[in-house]
Amino acid sequence: MEPTIEDALAYEIKKEIADRYFGFRKLIEDDKLDLKEKVKQHSLILEKRICFELVRIYILLQNENLIHEFINLTGWEEKLYYDPYLTESPTIRDRVFDKIPKRGLTRAGRFKNLFMDCYERLVIHAEQYRENLLELKESYATIDAEIKLFYKKNDIGNIMGFLRNLDACGSDECMPRCIEAGLTDSFEKKMRLEPPEPVEKFLPTIPPLIPLPNIRKQLKKLVDKAFKLHGDRCLDELPI
Repeated sequence: MEPTIEDALAYEIKKEIADRYFGFRKLIEDDKLDLKEKVKQHSLILEKRICFELVRIYILLQNENLIHEFINLTGWEEKLYYDPYLTESPTIRDRVFDKIPKRGLTRAGRFKNLFMDCYERLVIHAEQYRENLLELKESYATIDAEIKLFYKKNDIGNIMGFLRNLDACGSDECMPRCIEAGLTDSFEKKMRLEPPEPVEKFLPTIPPLIPLPNIRKQLKKLVDKAFKLHGDRCLDELPI
């Protein structure tokens, strides 16, 4: 049997609905993949920059009381990435201090400058991290809103009901309503567009750090304590 005008019209309507549905869906899926990749990259930046600077500071301070004092001075409430093993491992020490510039005329000066440079870089990295994390959270909120709008405009049940009406099949050819409804539910579950996982699940929230000029005096006292306790030994152990 040759297709009728009604068949052709029904086909075009179905195609338009499918193109609009899957086109919008693909845009959201692409946004989700893009967000996932950015979170992954940001996690690597967190490890390479913030984590490394903190480990360097922990190694220079070594003493747990001094590390606790450092955390209190900076305004952070916990010792991120801290483990006593970090301050004792020669392998980690060599890795994190490799190619780090060491400047100063005296050993005490080199020790102090090492610490201050680490802290100054840590402040910069932490602020960049916070700005990027905020952007990622905004991207998550945008995608979540897009998905809600998508389902507001694309109710699977309504779409399938509309398509069945277009088919206008005879009652003897139609599936029983209970089976039909079951297939609709199954299809809707398979086509469910889930929101991305919250950014906070993979990336911690880091409070802002006090800028170096505002805390230099207190940090200098802290570094002086550390140098008197173990500064010479610490410098001898660093890769130079």
